Amino acid sequence: MKHFDAELLMDSPVIAAIKDEEGMKDCLTTDCKVIFVLYGTICNIGDIVHRLKEAGKIAIVHMDLITGLSSKEVSVDYIKDSTRADGIITTKPLLVKRAKELGLLAIQRFFIIDSIALNNTRRQIESCCPDCVEIMPGVMPKILKVIRDFAGVPIIAGGLLTDKKDVIAALSSGADAVSTTNASLWRI
Repeated sequence: MKHFDAELLMDSPVIAAIKDEEGMKDCLTTDCKVIFVLYGTICNIGDIVHRLKEAGKIAIVHMDLITGLSSKEVSVDYIKDSTRADGIITTKPLLVKRAKELGLLAIQRFFIIDSIALNNTRRQIESCCPDCVEIMPGVMPKILKVIRDFAGVPIIAGGLLTDKKDVIAALSSGADAVSTTNASLWRI
């Protein structure tokens, strides 16, 4: 998968973000097609991805949260060569660029805490050209609309989404999908 398919996000706008084995088991019983892997180690990430792929899921590994991986580009090579992951999530521009070079889906995660972070987001999107961006926290409809105007790639809203109203607000504000660890939202 070289490009994030916006149609896929329309068909499956809630992304299950799993942070432990309980989340893994639960996500396998949902209709969520895209799974963000937010846990694991260099020793077991291959097995985690394998289980997701066997269930027909699209597996996206959050590079910054896998114990034992560094922030060096070679970590992306490891994910490409040692797992069947479809892509990565990271806050690190160099990892985004390397993932794209290797043909992996590259999602860049941004934390929008103030206007400086918002301006930096614009510059990094232009510079790194991620396939998709994840905006955190995802409960900022006004900011999601601003980012929608300049991003040019699919937008995923994540973080602090607690109920169906939050999901609807994020999608109505320009997000193409939402990611959440809240398993009750995986079935709405």
